[in-house]
Amino acid sequence: MQTRKKYIFLTFLASWLLLFFFGGDQLRHFAFFSGRKTEARRNWPRWTDRSLLKSFADSEELQSDGDPSLPSPRERRAARLSVYKNSRCRMETCFDFSRCEKHGFKVFTYPRERDQPLSESYGKILASIERSRYYTPNPEEACLFILSIDTLDRDHLSGQYVRNVDEKIRGFPLWNGGRNHLIFNLYSGTWPNYTEDLGFDIGQAILAKASFYTESFRPGFDISIPLFPKDHPQRGGEKGWLYQDSVPPKKKYLLVFKGKRYLTGIGSSTRNALHHIHNGKDIISLTTCKHGKDWEKHKDTRCDKDNVDYEKFNYQELLHNSTFCIVPRGRRLGSFRFLEALQAACIPVLLSDGWELPFAEAIDWGKAAVVGNERLLLQIPSAVRCIHPERVLAFQQQTQFLWDAYFSSVDKIVHTTLEIIKDRLLPHRSRSRFLWNTLPGGLLALPEFSTHLGDFPFYYLQHGSSPSEKFTAFIRAVSPAGSLSQPILRLIQAVSGSQYCAQILVLWSCEKPPPPSGKWPQTTVPLTIIQGRGKLSDRFFPYAAIQTDAVLSLDEHASLSTSEVDFAFTVWRSFPERIVGFPTQSHFWDAEQKRWGYTSKWTNELSIVLTAAAFYHRYPAGEKPAGWGGSAVSCPPPTSLPPPRYYHSLFTEYLPAGLRELVDGLAACEDILMNVLVAAVTKLPPIKVTQRKQHKESVSQQVKGTTGAAGGRRFSQHQDCLNQLADWFGYMPLVSSQLRLDPVLFKDQVSVLRKKYPRLEKP
Repeated sequence: MQTRKKYIFLTFLASWLLLFFFGGDQLRHFAFFSGRKTEARRNWPRWTDRSLLKSFADSEELQSDGDPSLPSPRERRAARLSVYKNSRCRMETCFDFSRCEKHGFKVFTYPRERDQPLSESYGKILASIERSRYYTPNPEEACLFILSIDTLDRDHLSGQYVRNVDEKIRGFPLWNGGRNHLIFNLYSGTWPNYTEDLGFDIGQAILAKASFYTESFRPGFDISIPLFPKDHPQRGGEKGWLYQDSVPPKKKYLLVFKGKRYLTGIGSSTRNALHHIHNGKDIISLTTCKHGKDWEKHKDTRCDKDNVDYEKFNYQELLHNSTFCIVPRGRRLGSFRFLEALQAACIPVLLSDGWELPFAEAIDWGKAAVVGNERLLLQIPSAVRCIHPERVLAFQQQTQFLWDAYFSSVDKIVHTTLEIIKDRLLPHRSRSRFLWNTLPGGLLALPEFSTHLGDFPFYYLQHGSSPSEKFTAFIRAVSPAGSLSQPILRLIQAVSGSQYCAQILVLWSCEKPPPPSGKWPQTTVPLTIIQGRGKLSDRFFPYAAIQTDAVLSLDEHASLSTSEVDFAFTVWRSFPERIVGFPTQSHFWDAEQKRWGYTSKWTNELSIVLTAAAFYHRYPAGEKPAGWGGSAVSCPPPTSLPPPRYYHSLFTEYLPAGLRELVDGLAACEDILMNVLVAAVTKLPPIKVTQRKQHKESVSQQVKGTTGAAGGRRFSQHQDCLNQLADWFGYMPLVSSQLRLDPVLFKDQVSVLRKKYPRLEKP
C-alpha cells in the first residue's frame, strides 16, 4: 500500500513538472500569471543603480509592441508583388532593342488630351523631354515612350490622383504591355501603410521612381530618382552654397535636423528617436508634432516642449551653419531634405533603411553622403566626429558637383534618367563611374565622343598625358567676290610659318566655287579646302579632317603674326579645356532693362573670346577619310557624321537644333554660343593673350561693323542672342575675368635677345 502511494505521488509530481516546463506558454494566458506579468512590465526595467545607469528611453517606448498599423513583412511583400508582376524584368527580357537600331535613341511623348489633368511637376518633366535632343514627334522613330497621363502622385487621397489609368493605357495602341515605356512616379501608396502600390499594372515598363525600396527595385532596369518639390526649377537652378573661401570645413554645428515628427504610423519610430542625440551645443535635433489635422489628439508628453524648441531655430540658418544634416525617412523613404542638404553642402546623413539612392547606378554616394542605419542612431554622432577634416571638405565639394550636375533642375533629373537608359543600350560604349562622378559630369561627357579618359581635355592630369604639340588652323572664308583677298593670303602665310602648325583647313562659305589649287599660296603644311553650306554654325561642325587636339579658329580678316600664334598655342597647352584667344568682349546685367547686356568696349573685364582668332580643344582624332588633306583641293561636305570632336561635337550634338538655328539667324551669335557652352562645361572664364596694338584696332573695327543703323542692328542681335541663350540654359554660364597672359619679360626694359617673343612688341 505504501509503495502504491509512493508511485502515485511520484507520477503526480512528474506530471506537474512536465506541464510546467513544456506548457508554460499556455499557462501565461491565465489571469493568475498575466497579472504578475503586467505588474512586472509596469516596473521594468529595474536597474541595480539608477543613478549610474540612466535610461535614455521612455518606458512606454520600451514596453510597446510596435504600431499595429504598420504592415508586416509578408503584407509588404504581397503589395509589391501585386505592383511588380514582372519583377524579373531586365533590359534583355523586357526591352525591344530593335526599335533603337534605325533612328538611334529617340523619345516620344504621347499627345495630351484637353480635359486630362496635369500637375505642374509632370508638365515640367514632359517639357524637359520635348526640349531634349532625343525628342521625336514621330512614334515610328521612337525607341522610348512616355505617357501623357500624370503618374507622379499615386496616393488615392491626393487631389492629383488620376483614376482608371489601367483602362486608359490599355487603349493605347503603342502600349504593348508597357514594353519600351518609361513611367515617372514621386508618390506611391497612401495612409497608413504607404506601400508601393501605383494603382495600375506597369507591365514591362521601366519605372523611374522616388523613394524606391531596394527589395522591389529591378537592377539594371528601373531607375531611382530624387523626390523634388513642385517649385523645383525647370532648367538652370540655383547654385550650391559652397564657395572657394568656405574653409575650414568645420562649421558652428556638427549635426542638425529640423522637421516633422510622426506620432504614429510608418516612419514614426526613426523620427521619434532623434531627440536622443540632441545636446543643444553642436548637435541640434528639433522636431514638431504640430502638423496635420488631428495632431492634438495623438500628441504625447514631449510635444509641447518640442514645439517650443522647434521655433527657436531657423531652418535655413541651420543648413548654412552645419557640417552634417540628418536625412531621415518620412512616410516614404525619400524626402525633400535630401536635395536641400546637397545644395547647402551639408553632408547628408541618411537614415532610411532599404532606400535605393537616386541614380545609384551611376553616382557613387560613398563620396558625398554618410549612409547610416536607423537602428544604430545613437552611433551617428561618434561616427561623424571621426571623419577627418580633409575628408569632410571632399564630401562637401562632391555634394556641390552632384547638385549642379544632376539635381539642380528638372531638366537635369530627366536628362540624367534618359542618359542612364541610353548607356544600357550600348554597354560597351557606356560612361564609366569616373566620368559620372567627376567634372564636368556624365551629361557633358557623352560616350559618342569617347569613353577613354585621355581623350578629354579635363582629365590630362589624371591620365598622365598632355595635349598634342601641333594645332590645326581652321579659316572661315566668306569673301563675296569668290577670290582670294590679300588678308587671307597674309593670314595663311603667318599661320603656316608657326612651328606648331600641322595643317590648314579653309571653310569656303561663298556662293561661288573656290579658286583652283594653283591660285592658293604654297605652304609647308597641308592645305585643305572644305565646301561649307553657308551657315554660321558650319565652323563648329566636327570635321574628320581635323587631326589635332588644338583648333585655331580664324576669320579671313584676322591679322595675326607668327609670334602671336606661337605664344597663344603655348598658353593653350596649359589650359586645354578653355578658349584662349585675342579679341575679347564682355557681358553685364542691365538693371534698368532687366536683361543681359553686351559690350565690345576695351576694358579690363572680359567673359567672351571671339572665335575670329582663338584656340580651343577638338575631340578626338579620327581616321582621315579618302580625299581629305594633302595639297589644296576642293572637297564636298561629308555625307555622314564624321568622328566627333569635343567642343565641335557638343556644339553640334549636345545642343538642340533650335539653338543652332538661332545661331544661323543672328550675326556673331556663334561666338557667344561657343563661349557660353565652354563656360557651362568648365565653370571657368576664357583666357586672353597678348596681341599687337594694330591688331586691336583692326579687331575693334570688325566688332563694331558698319556704323549707323546696320551697326545698331548687329549690336541688338548680340544682346538678343545673349538673352535667349541665358533663357535656354536657365542661368548665365559666362564667367568674367580680368586676366591677360603675356610672355615673360614682355615690355620689360631688357635686351631683346633675352625675350622669346620680341616681335610681339613691334607695332
